[in-house]
Amino acid sequence: MKSIKTKDGTTIFYKDWGTGQPVVFHHGWPLSADDWDAQMLFFLAHGYRVIAHDRRGHGRSTQTWSGNEMDTYAADVAELAMALNLRDAIHIGHSTGGGEVARYVAQHGKGRVAKAVLIGAVPPIMVKTEHNPGGLPIEVFDGFRQAMIQNRAQFFHDVPAGPFYGFNRSNAKISEGIVDNWWRQGMMGGAKAQYDCIKAFSETDFTEDLKRIEVPTLVLHGDDDQIVPIADSALLSAKLLKRATLKIYPGFPHGMATTHPEQINAELLEFVQAG
Repeated sequence: MKSIKTKDGTTIFYKDWGTGQPVVFHHGWPLSADDWDAQMLFFLAHGYRVIAHDRRGHGRSTQTWSGNEMDTYAADVAELAMALNLRDAIHIGHSTGGGEVARYVAQHGKGRVAKAVLIGAVPPIMVKTEHNPGGLPIEVFDGFRQAMIQNRAQFFHDVPAGPFYGFNRSNAKISEGIVDNWWRQGMMGGAKAQYDCIKAFSETDFTEDLKRIEVPTLVLHGDDDQIVPIADSALLSAKLLKRATLKIYPGFPHGMATTHPEQINAELLEFVQAG
């Protein structure tokens, strides 16, 4: 297995396939690099170098008890980009990974990043505050934490079987393989790190990061996203970004890159190839 060791001794697992312009994928909570299989194989077939890492505390990386917050996540990506000498890279992030992309590109990516993509991403900020009245109440995220404490395995079954992929909708056809794969990835990670990450993805404010991003940024979101509601995320992020392209998919769920890979992959390729 390929990995790097960060300055604080954390082992970060990564996949690095192919040659050509690098496309770097950042996964959502509580998953791993494996969540990007459909996209990595697609871009590999189109002549790109594809890279995906397991965030600290997730997947095959160290089950960290500290550093489970956005500044450290972004710093880990910066160390990975330096170790792999990534230049002219496209960074694509889903959900929590979208927050990681925003912070990395804004604070570490100058001179290394060509474009960015946010898919069902958490920025600008998820939780409801005085300055973000449209956000989700903190009680929602407290519920996540309590569910992890009570029965993480059951919680990690209920999320993908329900709202994450829209399988709770009346017309949905549930894929047991997708649900099982989500559960598998989630249970690989460390409970403490995943618990901490709830605060990271819900309470981190990416407003200033978005304002600082200079590169073209594609914002993709399903309007039936039950995990990261579109009105308080993509619609606001697109206004804060200097060079945003917003694409909304009617009826698509939060995990649309998995449920609708043909449409999402085609959209990503068009953006990557655009001059």
